[in-house]
Amino acid sequence: MKESPFDESPFREVIDYYDQTRFDYEIAWVGRENLAVHFGFYDQQAGRHAEALSNTNRVLAELAGIQPGSRVLDAGCGKGGSALWLARHRQCAVVGITPVASQVAEARQHAETAGLEQQLSFLQADYCNTPFESSSFDTVWACESLCHSPAKEAFYREAFRLLRPGGRLAIAEYTRHKRPLPQKGEQLLLSWLNRWAIPDINTAEEHRRQAADAGFRNIEIRDYTRYTWVSLKNLHKISRRWMWANHLLFGLGIRSRAQHNNITGGLRQFRALEQGLWYYAVATATKP
Repeated sequence: MKESPFDESPFREVIDYYDQTRFDYEIAWVGRENLAVHFGFYDQQAGRHAEALSNTNRVLAELAGIQPGSRVLDAGCGKGGSALWLARHRQCAVVGITPVASQVAEARQHAETAGLEQQLSFLQADYCNTPFESSSFDTVWACESLCHSPAKEAFYREAFRLLRPGGRLAIAEYTRHKRPLPQKGEQLLLSWLNRWAIPDINTAEEHRRQAADAGFRNIEIRDYTRYTWVSLKNLHKISRRWMWANHLLFGLGIRSRAQHNNITGGLRQFRALEQGLWYYAVATATKP
């Protein structure tokens, strides 16, 4: 693995967003069992919030075919929740990367507390330009993290380089229905995305083309909105419940603009979903 100092400057917006909204996630969303900052998959195996958050990991792991002893790259690992789940439930080794230094520190602490330091490692890195050797991983995993990249095609190229032959890519991601949308729809979609430090999201065809251009085969993109609907709606309810306090505290200078935007974004993501502007997709692909 090549060693070089990490330049945070291109990721400043994403870093500031996650650093400043950490309290919001911990109070309203993250469970001690899973540390998830992603949405939950509700089905017959998961009917409660905490179960659904863990269920997202289970579904992605099954679609990716992750086996005991596999080496997984968690590209955009957050606090390390998915990595911890994979180590515990799939007995695999996981390397988690994120540009957010505070998340790296927290993920390392969680791994140490869980006694999983031998299976887990975390570092500050760009998933479009990683320090790892080619053919280093059996799976590249990206759960609601690819959205933050302005150059998603670069992610696909890097993921292809990092995977061993036969390796699998597993992605859970917000996906726009088409490009362009009607003007008001485009404005609503971006008024959510930009508040969450997301420059834009791909259509399914853009994902498919970028993955194929990178060399991937057996590309499958599935609409998982019906499984995430409850989770997405729950965030909308939480955002509505706290909106009055959010406005008041922002006006008093107690909450930052990033924190204020986070709550507002929680309202607009569901409004955009109801208007059919985007859906929740799960994608898998294979390196020949």
